[in-house]
Amino acid sequence: MSDVEPTEIAAPAPPASTQGQGFDALRALRPEGLSEAGAPAEPQIDARGRAYATGKRKNAIAKVWIKPGSGKITINDRDQTIYFARPVLRMMIAQPLEIAQRASQFDVIVSVQGSGLSGQAGAIRHGIAKALTYYEPGLRPVLKPHGFLTRDSRVVERKKYGRAKARRSFQFSKR
Repeated sequence: MSDVEPTEIAAPAPPASTQGQGFDALRALRPEGLSEAGAPAEPQIDARGRAYATGKRKNAIAKVWIKPGSGKITINDRDQTIYFARPVLRMMIAQPLEIAQRASQFDVIVSVQGSGLSGQAGAIRHGIAKALTYYEPGLRPVLKPHGFLTRDSRVVERKKYGRAKARRSFQFSKR
């Protein structure tokens, strides 16, 4: 046969400093530039100095841009007091800014469509919270416990055939 002897190929041994340390060893192997939560450590800001995020709730989709400013919130080219006449909805969209103590530091520009006013307010709140974390990644631990970064997945249940609505039956008639 051949005069060449087969050579053993040994797998490289892991560094001795990380052997047998469990999760600490995994953290040491994490690529640089990632924070504890796994989000990028550097802000995601465009050329105009804005951070962009998309918020969703029910069937509403809100495109949100935040930039340093005086705290003005513009929704579909209208002031928030005109677009949301109910104070509860205005309070709802301001919650992430107030929790992060940035209410008067950022101007918010929103384009929202779909659903009703309540769903749109929820989508805007979600979008503002995400945009804040993109602009200042250090705000993520502040906003996450309040649930502002979680998309509320509840949507309207679909109508079934043989039913009046999603679950309601037609009126029963004995004869």
